[in-house]
Amino acid sequence: MTKPRTIIVPVEAAGQRLDHFLATQLEGVSRSRVQLLLDQGDVLVNGVHAKPSHKLRGGEHLVITGEPHPAPLHAMPEDIPLDVVYEDADIAVINKPAGMMVHAGAGQSDDERSRGTLVNALLHRFQALSSTGGALRPGIVHRLDKDTSGLIIVAKNDAAHAALAELFSTRRMSKTYIALVHGHVERQRGTINASVGRDPIRRTRMTTRATENARSAISHYEVVRRLATRFGKFTLVRVRIETGRTHQIRVHMASIGHPVVGDTLYGAPGQLTDQTAASSKAARRTAEPERLKLGRNFLHAARLEFEHPTTGKSLQFEAPLPPELESFLGSLESPTTSVERLTRT
Repeated sequence: MTKPRTIIVPVEAAGQRLDHFLATQLEGVSRSRVQLLLDQGDVLVNGVHAKPSHKLRGGEHLVITGEPHPAPLHAMPEDIPLDVVYEDADIAVINKPAGMMVHAGAGQSDDERSRGTLVNALLHRFQALSSTGGALRPGIVHRLDKDTSGLIIVAKNDAAHAALAELFSTRRMSKTYIALVHGHVERQRGTINASVGRDPIRRTRMTTRATENARSAISHYEVVRRLATRFGKFTLVRVRIETGRTHQIRVHMASIGHPVVGDTLYGAPGQLTDQTAASSKAARRTAEPERLKLGRNFLHAARLEFEHPTTGKSLQFEAPLPPELESFLGSLESPTTSVERLTRT
């Protein structure tokens, strides 16, 4: 049982809300956790339960009877279908669907435990995974964004995990993505060499603007085809990344004025509108213009090339575009859409 903790409210704290005061006194405890302690009745003010909004006067005795720090989360096995592209005693390669998180976030609540993550499914399927990533990330060597589909490598033991991590750090892991971006990318191929770091204003975003925590990031893109459609201009690109920074391709493509389709975080619209119908007065009088909404980012991890961490054998894996992306392309490439196809060189 947790030993109760007592805090004497200093005079200088007079006028502060109880929840705000506690958040400053309990090191490493989030405001949401403070709120939970108060809601559960685990905080007494002079022996009486108080609301989070209770205004302090100074001199009160606060007694915290609950545990300020929740028990560490552990990922739990869950019976979720997996598309296993390859498996042996050391590694597995999974084709992850869009909409699935790779692992739980450290800030998730006890109730959530981020059910439905790739890790939950991996624990059910394989039981034994590397422990290097900790209790929330067993087997995870690298990640894909929730709304990005495609290939991801999983380590089944710590030795394989260490060897794979070395391949990533020395840039001997080749990762190629397919993305549909807004606008016509002018050059057939190019390299974006721009450091990526956390946006100091919008913390959910990354940015190529100079920041203290920016890390080098390199992406090589090649145009697959350009589309001029009734919904606008688009370019299907193949992108190979040398580094694996958070949101790297999304940030890099947006930085040159071509955000990934569906990626509203980096400037893409939430839906596409038939511009021909929208500009026609007759069409506006008769019906709403057709609209398309993808519901995810058009970004897919299509190819992996690397040496097996134990045998050294060269391995290559590919995953085709998932049905929802193929269908979306089909909607764009209707009879009224012109397409400039480019062959790979």
